[in-house]
Amino acid sequence: MRDRVDALDWGTLTAEVDEAGSAQTAPLLTPDECREITALYDDADRFRSTIDMARYRFGSGQYRYFDHPLPDVVAGLRAAFYPHLVPIAREWATRLGRPAPWPDTLDEWLAQCHDAGQARPTPILLRYGTGDWNALHRDLYGDLVFPLQVVVGLDEPGVDHTGGEFLTVEQRPRAQSRGYAATLRQGCGIIFPTRERPVRSARGWSAAPMRHGVSTVRTGVRHTLGLVFHNAA
Repeated sequence: MRDRVDALDWGTLTAEVDEAGSAQTAPLLTPDECREITALYDDADRFRSTIDMARYRFGSGQYRYFDHPLPDVVAGLRAAFYPHLVPIAREWATRLGRPAPWPDTLDEWLAQCHDAGQARPTPILLRYGTGDWNALHRDLYGDLVFPLQVVVGLDEPGVDHTGGEFLTVEQRPRAQSRGYAATLRQGCGIIFPTRERPVRSARGWSAAPMRHGVSTVRTGVRHTLGLVFHNAA
């Protein structure tokens, strides 16, 4: 996994995340690898909890939080992305005049989370059927938050499902909100902010709150893998 993530065009991805608040990668997983991850959904022993979105008014659909130990491919992707996202996180903190507490490695960061009482794993596997959707939200699980995350598409749009576009909405300072929609391709990842991102303003830089979600799946079934880089309390 590390070689594949390292080979991405990180200059372009970083510029796109800065410009639009999100960026889609080239393929990271093969269709067979995507199907192998999707098949894990029905193995309940792999997960620590299952969330029915309608029950909590999060939308419609279901997702499951992986338990320890994480599947190798999930742990590998998470560890491979982290060192490329840390420079972006630190630069954003500098622009906003905030601390940048994130160490160089994911293991060090997760140890900090553990010491702060955030020890539960947060990578998730999501399943949406026809008519399902995900409300705009943020994945915040405690005081320690990593400012970027990644969602990986596991099904082929237009073949396995229609609809289900990935959505981000940016609340711009003193202006109406701006929305983005992207078709998440199979095996590709979308990098996006967890809570907010810096945007230029008359006073230099301001924090623009951001939320993400999924539009209604019109037909078929859509699976995604969510990589959050802080653990939960």
